[in-house]
Amino acid sequence: MDSHDSKIIEKCTESYNLVLVFCLILFTVWYYMHCKKQVIVRWPVLGMLPWIIINAHRIHDWTVDISKIFGGTVIERGPFFGRLEIVYTCDPRNAKYILATNYYNFNDRQDYRDAFDILGDGLLTATSNFWTAQRRAARMTFTSKIVRNIIFHKGTKVTQHALLPLLSHLSKESSGVDLQDVLMSFPPNELAEAMDNASEAILFRHVLPISWWKLSRRLKIGSNEKKLEAAGKIIDRNIAEYIKVKREEMVAKGSKADKYEENDLLEVYMSIKDGEKDELMLAKMLTDKFFRDTCITFLIAARDTTASTLSWFFWMILKNPSVEAKILEELELIISKKNTMEKNPVIFDADDQTGMVYLHAALCESLRLYPAVPLLRKTSTSDDVFPDGTVIWPGMTVIISCYAMGRMEWVWGEDCLEFKPERWISEDGKLNPEALSKLVSFSLGPRNCVGKDMAFVLMKLVASAVIYNYHVEVLEGQNIVPTPAITLKMMNGLMVRVRGRVFP
Repeated sequence: MDSHDSKIIEKCTESYNLVLVFCLILFTVWYYMHCKKQVIVRWPVLGMLPWIIINAHRIHDWTVDISKIFGGTVIERGPFFGRLEIVYTCDPRNAKYILATNYYNFNDRQDYRDAFDILGDGLLTATSNFWTAQRRAARMTFTSKIVRNIIFHKGTKVTQHALLPLLSHLSKESSGVDLQDVLMSFPPNELAEAMDNASEAILFRHVLPISWWKLSRRLKIGSNEKKLEAAGKIIDRNIAEYIKVKREEMVAKGSKADKYEENDLLEVYMSIKDGEKDELMLAKMLTDKFFRDTCITFLIAARDTTASTLSWFFWMILKNPSVEAKILEELELIISKKNTMEKNPVIFDADDQTGMVYLHAALCESLRLYPAVPLLRKTSTSDDVFPDGTVIWPGMTVIISCYAMGRMEWVWGEDCLEFKPERWISEDGKLNPEALSKLVSFSLGPRNCVGKDMAFVLMKLVASAVIYNYHVEVLEGQNIVPTPAITLKMMNGLMVRVRGRVFP
């Protein structure tokens, strides 16, 4: 493309943006005069796009408003020039159909890959045989005993030597701290900030016309795309340095460590090529790019989701002290059944977790109201009909709101907004399979989360240690609302004060 063509495109883009800004100004004036209290207004030419922009800061709660007024499934259109046709649903029957029953009709990954280009060819964006090979490797990795031991050992080490000592210091100082920052990464660092920026930027790609954000990306205009590009450079640099160091360590001590305590997940992944037979997978695993894509995929899938879920979990139990008391009672029962003297502070081991039924239920209840991944996005490839009768045609963008689903009376009953772990427990005192089947925050079907079980293991490890050893108090005057991002974090954090528990 020569300079003349570039200038023409730039002028067209400027004109396009000026027209859009002018339309939005007119819309804003009309909005405040006529329909400020309405949930959706379909604007001529622009469709519902202005409404998405106006509600962008509260996109997840907006999906709840839509569902309560228009029902479980809504079809909307964006601007005529953006080819944006959205099917929004929070109906669990539709979610199961899209994610599992008729998965292959909603497995067109190109738009998804484009939106998540920062992930490269990782497990979340890969397709065809390469995805099959990655999925197999990931499943074998996360279900292997050595990896489960590595993850639990690392989690225990961080909890024992970093998290609990920090909480102990804070309890003596009686100072407040942002618990979400502690759980995400403490102190804040360059990589963590870049991950947060990328997460927020990617969300807006899901609700804007594809042609719009792709043009902005190509011409490097718009704060959203600039923020994502800057975040990507920081993430790439940090991961590249980590892979380089890890390769050097493996050369120094051999491809396999003598003890699992000395390994980490990336090292295990770098070693599994010995048993891999897929030629494409083997070729990819010779490159740093494969491990770069794998690292960032696991960072987004594990770090953000686990930490954000724990943040919302503590917020909910602190608002419901009776739930905290029942969890503490369950943990004390586990301790009482042991014959050994417990050290102080107490950290529960892997065998103890089988008795943490109520704690597990409380985590499920947190995920129901505050799902780690609040929106799931798919694209239809052919004509279809949802279980609720909604007719779908090829190319439509399908948005599943897990966030709204957890707040619908017709799904969970009149007490849907109450925090009740009991809804996840059967009369026999075990977890209720029927209720668990409606938990879609880990997705369903072929692309369900391979690390789901280990996520619960880590969350119960941290939650049990914190609750048993400390009482956490929420500081007053906070505005706790979700951040508009692909993972459901708290926009303003969670300021708390920590006190050590006194046992008789």
